[in-house]
This record gives sequence, C-alpha cells and structure tokens, in this order.
Amino acid sequence: MWRSGCRSCWTRARCQDSGVDPERERLWAELFEQLDLNKNGLIDVNELRVGLAARGLSWSSVEEQIVRAGDVNLDGQLDFEEFTEYLRSHEKRLKLMFRSLDRNNDGQLDVGEIQQSLHNLGVDVTLEQAAKILQRCVCYLAYVQSAFRRDSVVTCRTCEMCSHSMDKDHSLTIDWFEWRDHFLFNPLHNMEEIAQYWKHSVMLDIGELLTVPDEFSEKEKQSGYVWRQLMAGAVAGSVSRTGTAPLDRLKVFLQVHGQSSDKGTVWRGLHAMVKEGGLTALWRGNGINVLKIAPETAIKFLAYEKIKCLMRGRNEGGTLKVQERFVAGSLAGATAQTVIYPMEVLKTRLTLRKTGQYSSVAHCAKHILQKEGILAFYKGYLPNMLGIIPYAGIDLAVYETLKNAWLQQHTEGSPDPGVLVLVGCGTVSSTCGQLASYPLALIRTRMQAQASVKGAPQLSMLTLFRSIVAQEGVVGLYRGIAPNFLKVIPAVSISYVVYEHMRKVLGVGT
Repeated sequence: MWRSGCRSCWTRARCQDSGVDPERERLWAELFEQLDLNKNGLIDVNELRVGLAARGLSWSSVEEQIVRAGDVNLDGQLDFEEFTEYLRSHEKRLKLMFRSLDRNNDGQLDVGEIQQSLHNLGVDVTLEQAAKILQRCVCYLAYVQSAFRRDSVVTCRTCEMCSHSMDKDHSLTIDWFEWRDHFLFNPLHNMEEIAQYWKHSVMLDIGELLTVPDEFSEKEKQSGYVWRQLMAGAVAGSVSRTGTAPLDRLKVFLQVHGQSSDKGTVWRGLHAMVKEGGLTALWRGNGINVLKIAPETAIKFLAYEKIKCLMRGRNEGGTLKVQERFVAGSLAGATAQTVIYPMEVLKTRLTLRKTGQYSSVAHCAKHILQKEGILAFYKGYLPNMLGIIPYAGIDLAVYETLKNAWLQQHTEGSPDPGVLVLVGCGTVSSTCGQLASYPLALIRTRMQAQASVKGAPQLSMLTLFRSIVAQEGVVGLYRGIAPNFLKVIPAVSISYVVYEHMRKVLGVGT
C-alpha cells in the first residue's frame, strides 16, 4: 500500500525513467490524496464519484469506466500506480485526438476545424452551431467526443456544465491545455466514436437488407467486433423475419395473384392459408428467407469494404461522404444480391407452394433446374437490381435528413438520441425506401413466380409493368403493401430487442 512519502519517491523515479513532466506527476499525486477519502491508499468507484462531483464533474457512469480501465489487478479499486498510469495513458490519447482535430497545426481548435471534423464523420452543423460548441455549452463538445457511444452517455441537464466552459478566455478557440484539463476524466477513445449512435444501419431488419452497411474502424475490424456485430444483426433478423413470416407470405401471395386472389384482406388471407395447409403453412418459405441472411450480410459487408478502398484510392484514412456511401452501399448491395439471388427465387417458390408440392429446398431447386433451366434462378433479376437504387438512395437520404434535423434541434440538449429516435429514424427511412421501390419489388416477385402459376405467360419486365397498369391500374403496382407495412413495427421491435440482447451475449458492447 502506498503512503504519501512513498508516492513522492515513486513519482520522482517515474519521471526520471520516462521523461514525464514532474509537475503533472505532482498534481496527480495531490489529486490522488484528495480523492482517497478514507486514506487507505486506494480509490473505489464511490470515492471517485464523490470527488469528481465536488469538482463539478458529473459525467454519467464515468467512474465505473475509469476504474475498469485502470484496474490492472482487478480488485475493483485503483491504487496510486494504477491511477497515475491511467491518467498518463489517457492524456496520450487526448493529445492524439487534439492533433487530429487541429488541422492547421496551430495548437488551437477553432469553429471551422470542429465543423469540418464533424462533417467528415457524417454529422453536419453550421458555423453558428460549431461556435455554440465552444462558446455556450461545453456539453455539446462532450457530445461530439463520446456521447454517440452506447456505453458512455454524457448528458446536459439544463446545461449545468456550462459554467465550466472549456473556452475559458471566450476566444472561440481551444488550446491543448484547455482540452486536456477538461477531458481528463472523460474516458473517450477516438473521434470515430462520434458516429456510433448515428451509423446509418441500426441493424433493424424488416426483411429488406438493402441498407448501406455500417462504418467500422480498423480497431473494430481487427478485434473481431465487426463479426460479432454482424452475427448479432443476423440473429436479430432471423427472429424478426420468423415472427413476421405470415405477413410476408401474405404479401407475396397478393403480389403474385393480385385481384384474382381469395386472400384479398389480411384476415381472409391468413385464414385461407391456414385452411389450405394448417398453422405451419403460415411459415412456408421462411427457412430459406432466414438462411440467406448470413451470406447476404457477409458478402455485402466485404464488398462494401473493397469498394470503399477503391473509391478512396491512396487516401486510406479518408472518410466517405454521404453520396459516396450511397454509391458504395448500392454497389455492395448489388453484389450481394447477385450472389444470393437464386435463394430469393427459391424463397418465392417455396412461399407460394401448395401442400405436398415440394419436400425440401433441395427438391424445389432440382425441380426448377430440370423444368426451367439454370436461368430460371435469375428471373426478376433486372427489376431487383433497379430497385436497389431508389431503396438505398431514399433510405439513406431520409435517414440523413432526420438525423441532421434532430441534431440541429438539440445542439444544446441531451446528446443521446435515445432508442425511440434511432428506431424512429430507421423505420421511417426504410419505409420510405420500400414505398419508392415497391413496384419494382412486385414485378420481381411476379417474374420469379411466373412458371409456378399455371397458364401464366412468361413476360418481360416492361411488358409485365404495362400489363399490370392496364389491367389493375397504378394501384396494382402496390398489391400486398398493406401486410408489408403492418409487419414493419413488430419487425423493428423484435429486431431491436433481440439485437440488443445478442450484443450483450456476444460482448459487442464491451
């Protein structure tokens, strides 16, 4: 156990060995003495919480994170050496972040640098809003640095931190010392964490995985975090699709049979399916629908990473703009769809099958290959590819619009958008994307099912489009959209709950 005299000796020896500023080490020793309330040579979470609160520092849950990060011997407390080693390492991280923000290397951060850094990470603010970060509310800069992380939320309760503004001299600039002293007890790690809450894909699967993939840092890729994240999303998607499979099957029936279907309404449709094949008939085609989630997600992610590298060229550290993300995401989605498209055809055929028609997925595939040839596995491919562009484009555009609208309204409020905001933005943007691309999705499904409908002519995309409009009107292009929209809320809810649970099970949040 360290005593005061021993601490002084250790501090001097440490400074001589590492070249650390002796004044900083002395201040840390004094700070340790002040935080060690019971004078036992150890600081626990409660002592740290009381000590920081007395200094006007009320970061949410920061005490547990500091102890967890610095507790080398895992005894739940920090001794003097652990305490100073944590501060030393943390100041190094702060220095690297400060330099990354200080684009003109003048030793100060100004409003333009704050605005540009946020823009590069997909968060757009005006110069006036950037000025507020420095001038009026330090909480917003804390939000810029760490509040987008799910595990470290910084709040601004009626701007109680504003009296502790980082910009002490009101010069609209922040030097290294102001930055360091303000964030000394905020365990942020890097600027990329700004976008953690607002990454476009919130892993909410409503049956159409055409969204632009998440952005991941190199550290996340190397640590295995990416694949755990994707696995959590795949499991959530599987449960979500299984829970809403009856509505999805009804949608496919209405898309294919249109006005001739005896399943004209949701309840009549579900009743007819149960009557024809029993309760399990509601889940026909769900197996292959779930099976294709994992390969589609993996292929899309890998393709997205490769396409981003090609678009960046030599600028490996650059961040893609919104429009570049859209292009990269659309191409990645097209790549994934091209590879797994035969599974899409099988899903449609199995969804429409009658009792006893196919004994398994393999039997269905063999039947299609023998009767129609290998090209049958790519029927409807063209409208499917064309549908990716309006879906992904509108989905991303609406999401970015909603995100920026929220940020502009809450530049002085709580930085955490919360579950409802995230889920709401994801649901609205995805729904808008589906609404725009639905006619193409309907034509794709009819082309996939043409050979399975007795006596149906084998029409091209344009001929089928004209035929639907002529016989059923424009409304015919939206057959089945009612059950499709009905499944959105339960699908999003199930997906989010399961996703969050799987993140904890797989250790994604740690």
